[in-house]
Amino acid sequence: MGNRIFVALDTPDLARAKAMAARVRHHVGGIKLGLEFFCANGPAGVRAMEELGLPIFLDLKLHDIPNTVAKAVQSLSPLAPAILTVHAAGGRAMLEDAKAAAPPATKVIAVTMLTSLDESDLAATGVAGNAHDHVARLADLAAEAGLDGIVCSGAEVKDAHRRWTKGFFVVPGVRPANGVAGDQKRVVTPRQAIDDGASILVVGRPITQAEDPDMAARSIVATL
Repeated sequence: MGNRIFVALDTPDLARAKAMAARVRHHVGGIKLGLEFFCANGPAGVRAMEELGLPIFLDLKLHDIPNTVAKAVQSLSPLAPAILTVHAAGGRAMLEDAKAAAPPATKVIAVTMLTSLDESDLAATGVAGNAHDHVARLADLAAEAGLDGIVCSGAEVKDAHRRWTKGFFVVPGVRPANGVAGDQKRVVTPRQAIDDGASILVVGRPITQAEDPDMAARSIVATL
């Protein structure tokens, strides 16, 4: 795979998202569009971003009963995203139905544990064990359900890659060595995440809020 950096464009403003993507397009491997963008702009907004010619990672984290998720994935199929996320916590049937409903070229990836959470947050929702154990359980579930891979933090990717050597691992929340963690609780550097088995890295604010976004993207890629 070439450039492994997907830039997260977490904004409802289509013009702003297009301007940022156009600015960094030669220094990133794709763009991630999440709920904030999709709720504001819908499928038409995704199509507008596709015009830039970069792979689209549609990060909607779908989580509902299997039939509803399958129909939602079918509704998204004309967009043919390169990557689409669902929540691993939705269970095996939901994961299987999501994969079956997706276009063959779309990687369906299960979100294991949000990088904004830590073990005290897990305990508050009734999940026993530590973050490592929780991610491992959900990674195994995603593999058994036939998904392409998972989203996990850099702290868990090494073990997940060891358990699932052919999985596709998306690591968000990476921060350059001199970066600010922000609201992310479990962070590693881009280089460490790749060394530990990440397939792609999702980078938002270290690029989008930099004084010179294309230089910021280039400097991150250079560390890889």
